[in-house]
Amino acid sequence: MTAREPWVVGNTWDTLDGVVPDPLPRVSVIVAHFDQPAELARTLHALAAQDYPTELVEVIVADDGSPGEVRTPPGVGLVRQDDRGFRLSAVRNLGVRASTGDVLCFLDADTAPEPGYLRALTRLPALLAEAVTVGRRRHADFAGLPPDAPLPAATAGRELTDPAWLRDAYAHSGNLRDADDRSYRFVIGAVLACSRRLFDEVGGFDESFTAYGGEDWEFAHRAWQAGAVFAHVPDAVAWHDGPEWSARDGSGTARANAQSLRLARDIPVRGSAPRGLLPTAPDIAVHLSASPSAAALFLTVDSVLAAFPQARVVLGDDVDPPLADPRVISGDVPDARVVLHLERALVITDPAWIIDLVDRLATGEVGTVHLTDPAGSPLGVLRSRRATRRAQRWGTEAGFRVASVVASGVSAVGDEPRIEAWVGGWGGPASFQ
Repeated sequence: MTAREPWVVGNTWDTLDGVVPDPLPRVSVIVAHFDQPAELARTLHALAAQDYPTELVEVIVADDGSPGEVRTPPGVGLVRQDDRGFRLSAVRNLGVRASTGDVLCFLDADTAPEPGYLRALTRLPALLAEAVTVGRRRHADFAGLPPDAPLPAATAGRELTDPAWLRDAYAHSGNLRDADDRSYRFVIGAVLACSRRLFDEVGGFDESFTAYGGEDWEFAHRAWQAGAVFAHVPDAVAWHDGPEWSARDGSGTARANAQSLRLARDIPVRGSAPRGLLPTAPDIAVHLSASPSAAALFLTVDSVLAAFPQARVVLGDDVDPPLADPRVISGDVPDARVVLHLERALVITDPAWIIDLVDRLATGEVGTVHLTDPAGSPLGVLRSRRATRRAQRWGTEAGFRVASVVASGVSAVGDEPRIEAWVGGWGGPASFQ
């Protein structure tokens, strides 16, 4: 393989199409298991039939407290934790700690991979430490079939319906090439791969998840916010024994609501976070480094929070907030998805443009935007967490593009803007000079 940079711009993993890792990495496959001996035997047999070099594959069965003995063939590692309820996150992390590979591949015991699965799914994480890849999970009824029945031939006439919402999401996003801040919903933990480096950096799976569902989405969200690259690999096919989640027993509205409520606490992006309640962590933080007049400060803070009601506004330690409001703080700037550093007092008179810009920042190739007024004077800098994390990781801004744009609907204000015009709703930008 020719020498190349260790990153791509934005989420453009397709720039690596056709590139093959040389040398191939050592891969650790973590198979999460609880009391499914027949399904586990099928998955382990399918892993033994992979076309990836055997000496570079390590298989670890991570058992979540199954009753009795768990049988694994020679050469397959086994780690176990006590049965204290559903602890999928914890058992996956346990499996990772027992593994040694440079690329981690996660499977569930009831999800058996086709022979080319490992080679296809681990290619990008081997080339790009930030890649998080998700394979294609298909569904079949394997009842009555021996565990060594070859895949995919054994599925003929046994296929079950694949989830249309997931298929459509991959099609509309170009297999996640056009991923955004909510694409974590299309990363499925049972067919997931990433580098050990990224896994360790983001802290693995959140072990506070102790009910079915959501732990893979929360992990994917943290990885994305750390600058990960998402890619769906349709050629990496693994077969789940049984129907998709919505067709299984116990998959009703109550369980879906429990997952949504849990994720709303942790994921503050629009479309996932509460619509009125303040999220635990802010999606956007606005830092005003200047010390403007009382009127200019009021106008700046009020217009920012009118545009972004769930933001946090950070003032200097020596600046008193215009009114008591829990969203206006001093001290360190929160680690938000987007930070707006204001270089001067301003007013947002028409928020549509800047709201759209904040929503889209770093979902494409641009991670930093310098805002200016029509005369070219600086107003502030918008910067995404994804751009910040990549720059910290690689010591360069090359992981995202930097843009400079003339702000629309945003204007600088003078020392004594007409507050009555602002609160009365009848003043235009000329009233605030």
